[in-house]
Amino acid sequence: MTQQNIEIVANKADRPKLIAAVILAVAGAIGFHLLSAQPMALRLLSPLVGVLLAVGLVWSTDTGKRIVAFGEDSIAEAKRVVWPTRKESTQMTGIVFGFVLIMAIYLFVVDKSLEWLVYDVLMGIKF
Repeated sequence: MTQQNIEIVANKADRPKLIAAVILAVAGAIGFHLLSAQPMALRLLSPLVGVLLAVGLVWSTDTGKRIVAFGEDSIAEAKRVVWPTRKESTQMTGIVFGFVLIMAIYLFVVDKSLEWLVYDVLMGIKF
């Protein structure tokens, strides 16, 4: 049996911040419903402010910083990807459509052959 080292990166001081962020987001949604008699602009401001405050609070935690770092790394990785040219994309799309067409014809022939074998030959039923 191999022993696996699992690294848990959690800051206990961040837990109250994360809970407060969830409470802020929920409070914004509840505020939207409680302000039903107010103009729509004011009602929409409530969840917007709640979510923005929650995002700001999460951003200040270690978890939020790791999420931002992951996003930055993802963007940098996407910039290094060698994307296919228009010609390559068109060719690959044509190959896929051709393969799908060939498979559709093949499955049609197999289906009709099995239908003929089962119904006409074995059971003697004519449609």
